[in-house]
Amino acid sequence: MTFSQIAGTGSYLPSKILTNADLEKMVDTTDEWIMKRVGIKERHIIGPGESTSSMAVQAARQAIEAAGISPEEIDLIIVGTATPDKLFPSTACYVQKTLNLPGVPAFDLNAACSGFIYSLSVADQFIRNNTYKTILVIGADALSRLVDWNDRSTCVLFGDGAGAVVLRAATEPGILIADIHADATYTHLLYAENNLWEYHGPSYVNMEGNEVFKIAVLQLGDMVDRAVEKAGLQKSDVDWLIPHQANLRIITAAAKRLGLPMERVVLTVHNHGNTSAASIPLALDVAIRRGQIKRGETLLLEAFGAGFAWGSALIRY
Repeated sequence: MTFSQIAGTGSYLPSKILTNADLEKMVDTTDEWIMKRVGIKERHIIGPGESTSSMAVQAARQAIEAAGISPEEIDLIIVGTATPDKLFPSTACYVQKTLNLPGVPAFDLNAACSGFIYSLSVADQFIRNNTYKTILVIGADALSRLVDWNDRSTCVLFGDGAGAVVLRAATEPGILIADIHADATYTHLLYAENNLWEYHGPSYVNMEGNEVFKIAVLQLGDMVDRAVEKAGLQKSDVDWLIPHQANLRIITAAAKRLGLPMERVVLTVHNHGNTSAASIPLALDVAIRRGQIKRGETLLLEAFGAGFAWGSALIRY
């Protein structure tokens, strides 16, 4: 039987940092309010000459190096993103071009903040059915390009970045389960307009924060129970929770549901903000490079985003 294992991870953050003190000069907000509501201290913002694909490439190169492979071994490229460089071609095609991998299939997947989990799920199926052996999976977003910097309720939340993993076929379990869901009943609570159609104003993020918070806490809590049950494990078998880094209160609730102390939760939200599809692979790479996560440990990844689309993955690293 064939399984998917994480062979290497990588990440990238733009050099420009926007702090809460900076935001205090831009809108009517305070560091105390932002920290209390979402737990974010600073976020990285994409600079001139950068793009979603350029960030994705930087993360990909790190992951390829960490995996100890040559780029030519990659069979497939999947980029989870809601902020592509262009409507078409895909961001994944630009990554393919920069990595000089002509002929390698490449496509984007948009599940908003859950884009990486969705992409991981798709890649896992390709490896399990022996279609591909080495897949580059990237989560990358530049949500600062969709932020209304006059809207104090949303501009404090988002940052830019990219994270990547190399998945390789193996005979021992790596990804135990990848569980994805969506409910379009709630599309009106979190969205960004598309100027191709009737709307001709700025394409800003629109969010009903309180409603999104309530549903996210509920779904992410249920996801914890469902993931361990589907994998045939106990909650106590999980060594690390690596959640979508959007809101510290939501993360704390998920950890409580899992029965994990916060010391076993990977946290980057305070320094990264909500980087959408990049959030989980960024946090994963940070924790691995810090030496927090060790080989053989069991990780629970979970994300929730617009759609609403949500998902989780249990992984033996």
